[in-house]
Amino acid sequence: MLPPVPAPTGPFSTKEKAAVYRAIHTRRDVRSQFTPRPIEEAVLMRLLDAAHHAPSVGFMQPWNFIVIRDTEVKAQMQTAFARANAEAVAMFPADRRPVYSALKLEGILEAPVNLCITCDRERAGPVVLGRTHNSEMDLYSTVCAVQNLWLAARAEGIGVGWVSIFREEDIRTVLDLPDHVVPVAYLCLGHVDALHEIPELEAKGWRKRLPLADLVFADRWGRKNDPAISESVTS
Repeated sequence: MLPPVPAPTGPFSTKEKAAVYRAIHTRRDVRSQFTPRPIEEAVLMRLLDAAHHAPSVGFMQPWNFIVIRDTEVKAQMQTAFARANAEAVAMFPADRRPVYSALKLEGILEAPVNLCITCDRERAGPVVLGRTHNSEMDLYSTVCAVQNLWLAARAEGIGVGWVSIFREEDIRTVLDLPDHVVPVAYLCLGHVDALHEIPELEAKGWRKRLPLADLVFADRWGRKNDPAISESVTS
């Protein structure tokens, strides 16, 4: 086998960098803005290809993509969500429940495509390079695939919403998942005409974005960074 030939590297052009950061900063969790317009097959395959090019520990590529268009399957997943969401309401303090109940937290039936991204925990065998001391690295790798898809979707004008309020056994039952396959993300995908300028949960008063300067430590946990650096990440 010939040694790999290194590819040219270096910073992107100013326009290319701006596009990358725009995708990052304007990405939103979409729940209610989906249009009925179908996603073109070529666009969907580009999104899946972007996800498939995510980094994975040991190059194990543990993901699979279940593309869901069937209305009956969507209905079953929406029922599973509704059951779990009713349980979730009771977990919050009484004063937060009205706010929680007013939030729309899924677009399962409205989105033209639902997508379940899974992690096959047996994909690369019992011993995987890079996972020898942290067995969760395959799950983390799969989350990278989710993020890749989400940013590519933003660039394509496709909205994505992550629905996480499910009992895992319900997802397994509806989608016939094998025991060794873990559902990592259940996503709703569809064209959108507009997105919130700030995250919807922030706009509706659920939480605010934390200041980056409060989250950056120097060398050890809790040690505040250089004041000049802290000031620069705040601005």
